[in-house]
Amino acid sequence: MYGLVNSGLADYVRRNYDVETWNRIVAKSGVSTEVFVSMESYPDEVTYNLVVAAAEVLGQDVAKILEGFGEHWVLVTAKEGYGSLLGMFGDNMKDFLKNLDSMHARMGTTFPKLRPPSFVCRDIDATTSELEYHSERAGLTPFVVGLLKGLGKYFETPVDIKVIGTKSESVSHDTFLLTWSVKG
Repeated sequence: MYGLVNSGLADYVRRNYDVETWNRIVAKSGVSTEVFVSMESYPDEVTYNLVVAAAEVLGQDVAKILEGFGEHWVLVTAKEGYGSLLGMFGDNMKDFLKNLDSMHARMGTTFPKLRPPSFVCRDIDATTSELEYHSERAGLTPFVVGLLKGLGKYFETPVDIKVIGTKSESVSHDTFLLTWSVKG
């Protein structure tokens, strides 16, 4: 994963806890890098080790850390660093979700080693969508839940998120059911 992901995780911990907590996480993780270069690619294990160490240091499960980080990613990291990019791919959550692959393709021009997930969004009805999440990386479903919660807040669209299918030997993806609140 690119350094910007690890830097985003560091920012999440520093903003929600403190610098000392982040330093303890880095020490516990065994990661020797203290500062991540946003445009540099790092082995996925670096990110995974940092998340596991964060869960241990904070006394939370990995899923909770990933979900919180996912929400932070949208509301802080992406909004502050890529706000104009977000707006290019939809002015509401449903349209944005349908353009996720296009957004990742655009990002691939800047990040040549990017190995993004892929998403398929289908409308069930006016207030319900089904979202497939395809990724070669394991264990990031809670991160996607956090991203979706963050997008709901970013687009001021209350959304209920349910994981209705998980990746397995016979299924190539996770599936989420998204139910939108209708604004009055």
